[in-house]
Amino acid sequence: MTREHGYSLIEVLVSMAIMMVITGAIFQLVNPSQSTAQIQPEVQDMQQRMRVGADTLFKDLVMAGAGPYQGAVTGSLMGFFAPIIPRRTGKTSPDSYTAAFDDRLTITYVPNTYSQTSITDPMPSPSAELKVANQANCPAGQELCGFHEGDEVIIFDSSGHFDTFTITQVQDSAGHLQHRGQDFSYGYQPGASITQVKSHTYYFDSTNRQLRDYDGDDGDYPVVDNVVGLKFEYFGDPSPPTVPKPPSGVANCLYDSLGNYTASSMTTLTTGGGSLSPLPVSMFADGPWCGGGSNQFDADLYRVRKVKVTLRIQTPLAALRGRDSTLFANPGTSVSGQKFIPDLVTSFEIAPRNMNLGR
Repeated sequence: MTREHGYSLIEVLVSMAIMMVITGAIFQLVNPSQSTAQIQPEVQDMQQRMRVGADTLFKDLVMAGAGPYQGAVTGSLMGFFAPIIPRRTGKTSPDSYTAAFDDRLTITYVPNTYSQTSITDPMPSPSAELKVANQANCPAGQELCGFHEGDEVIIFDSSGHFDTFTITQVQDSAGHLQHRGQDFSYGYQPGASITQVKSHTYYFDSTNRQLRDYDGDDGDYPVVDNVVGLKFEYFGDPSPPTVPKPPSGVANCLYDSLGNYTASSMTTLTTGGGSLSPLPVSMFADGPWCGGGSNQFDADLYRVRKVKVTLRIQTPLAALRGRDSTLFANPGTSVSGQKFIPDLVTSFEIAPRNMNLGR
């Protein structure tokens, strides 16, 4: 009765094994919850960045081609020049007009603005001053009401020429607009339209993995970070364009000055069952060329009626990206199926209403 017995070595080992099994089971139950708690904020961040990128592109693409709505010239910009061009244009690092890309595009449209008039004197291309017509219904002493220093403005005519510039001074009494920027690509004649404009070049910066927005002047801004893919696809009329047709005595890339159609080299495309045909980007780099100077563009851009956008976004954390190159444009280090977030890919199509008015 006085002897005290302890645990044997076998009993201790058995109890430790049982404890380890139970502890491991508990961790197996807790670990998925920990992984979920870690990845959910990243999933929400990716969805938010995708929403910002898609909304930004949609907002401006749907407005593409909106033109002046008062004065002598009204209607869609499609009646004058191509409002969507698949390259970077503007003052800083523009692409050659003979190039076309599927990861960038420039959108042009006239916003809701009172700043719409025309020039009254011939304007040679190396010019820093424009003589313009006074606007109707402006207060006395403010004959150019609506135009302000710093506004982005476009000048264009019926022959397909256009140039953008920034106003540096408004001289109401003289009807003058001072401007800065590159020399114009063309010498405009009286009657050429001038209006405030919005210009956006959206492009994929593969180095910094960003969707960026360039305003055509000095502003170049990031829109969304950790973008690993951006692609634009185009769809349009299968028949060669027949508009815009300039007034008698004026030629453009489709008609001569006598009104004869000169773009007979353009081909008719197949639709594949729908009303629109796919327009490969290569079509926009072979002419015939419209406009002038560095602002020339391919006549096939007059066909464009719809744009498809594909945007791809990744998580910034390599530990949450797997090694499968089909799921990850930039593979990471994760080997756990419970602890990785595949790239988020979204595609959407936009038919800008101002580029479909005749359909």
